[in-house]
Amino acid sequence: MNEKFHTYKGYPLVRSGNQIYYGYMSDPYVIWIQIIGTKEEDGQKMTSKVRVVQMDTNEPDPMKAFVKNAERECGLYEALDIANVWLEKALNN
Repeated sequence: MNEKFHTYKGYPLVRSGNQIYYGYMSDPYVIWIQIIGTKEEDGQKMTSKVRVVQMDTNEPDPMKAFVKNAERECGLYEALDIANVWLEKALNN
């Protein structure tokens, strides 16, 4: 697999519709961002609400894989900053 992914602060971003996965699936944790609200601004659709979930990649049961989560009224860049802080903390422990 020689695909090149978009990255944010050194971690890959993979988007499918309103879902974004942030981090390496080979690491112990990855962040799942779900866009749950949008608003129109200057004729562009902008993210207005997100759910951010830290997931344990070693947990076989998807329902037990959720380590922490939060819903925020914010844009995508703020969500990515939250994701980056959570991922850095989790991987450096």
